[in-house]
Amino acid sequence: VQLQASGGGLVQAGGSLRLSCAASGDTFSKYTMAWFRQAPGKEREFVGGISWRGTNTAYADSVRGRFAISRDNAKSTVNLQMNSLKPEDTAVYYCAADVNLAPITLLFMTSPPMDYWGKGTQVTVSS
Repeated sequence: VQLQASGGGLVQAGGSLRLSCAASGDTFSKYTMAWFRQAPGKEREFVGGISWRGTNTAYADSVRGRFAISRDNAKSTVNLQMNSLKPEDTAVYYCAADVNLAPITLLFMTSPPMDYWGKGTQVTVSS
């Protein structure tokens, strides 16, 4: 599976961005999809995940209530709507896919062994 993230950019604190990740190469609906992020000098962390059918989601505490993940299996895309952005949201954001792990499981794993990773997209939030 090839994953291509887009939609990053520079935004002021309090603003919004919408990230998208396009998948190709396999049946998209087989996979749990997730977003992770890595800030400079920090380890990569889980942001949010969505089940293959889109019925189950999970979010890190730091983004719950501000970010929303969604997917369109017909278009093989997963999106991350980010609202009320804060400077601490600044990071490179990655989308990832896994055929076995559920979103709630990703929430409690330190380094989930996702099957596939995309290249990241930079999000910078200015204060």
